[in-house]
Amino acid sequence: MLRVDNLHAFYGKSHVLHGVSFNIQPGEIVALLGRNGSGRSTTAKTIMGLVDGEGMIDWRNEPILGRKAFEIAQLGIGYVPENREIFPDLTVHQNLMLGEKRSNKASRWSFDDMYNMFPRLKERQHTEAGYLSGGEQQMLTLCRTLMGDPDLIMIDEPTEGLAPKIVELVAEYLAKLRQRGISVLLIEQKLTIAMEISDRCLVMGHGSIVFDGPPAQLRSNAYIRREWLEV
Repeated sequence: MLRVDNLHAFYGKSHVLHGVSFNIQPGEIVALLGRNGSGRSTTAKTIMGLVDGEGMIDWRNEPILGRKAFEIAQLGIGYVPENREIFPDLTVHQNLMLGEKRSNKASRWSFDDMYNMFPRLKERQHTEAGYLSGGEQQMLTLCRTLMGDPDLIMIDEPTEGLAPKIVELVAEYLAKLRQRGISVLLIEQKLTIAMEISDRCLVMGHGSIVFDGPPAQLRSNAYIRREWLEV
């Protein structure tokens, strides 16, 4: 579905990604793990066309490296940034409306789906998004991206700063995505949630993939955890 090969990315003269290679299959949840500054967010932004890169990114056997972000989104890739980027002066419902994709294809998701998944959003659907709590804004950002009906969704640190109950909701949300055949690239600091729900784990260090395997293999690999994940 998604294939990344020998991907390099730069911020000015700073070489951030050094030959990143991995793939994601349909309906697969892949956790992208690593310390801050390892290149995880840059990887997602480069795939999404927000950072210039060199190498190869194929989406369903079609090269997308160098295309505009809106074109990549229209092809079926969704992106939930770490800073959420809601529209604070618009209501919850208006924010969700902005996420809708206009096409002849029937969407897998409706407003009712979003409100059933997160009842708190239904309660606050007429509230301006700027008045939502951090957890509510995270729910809204996730749902707004889903309204675009992506086949792959890249989510950057969805549990950052959230209360444990909200973290559990996010985990349930990701499981529902898999049930509907949506692939997920999950960028996450919390190893527990990532290893519980993912089919495969990627570990990044110094802009490269240093581990690619199932969660059980990562649990048993003390060297990788110590060298690249533990503080």
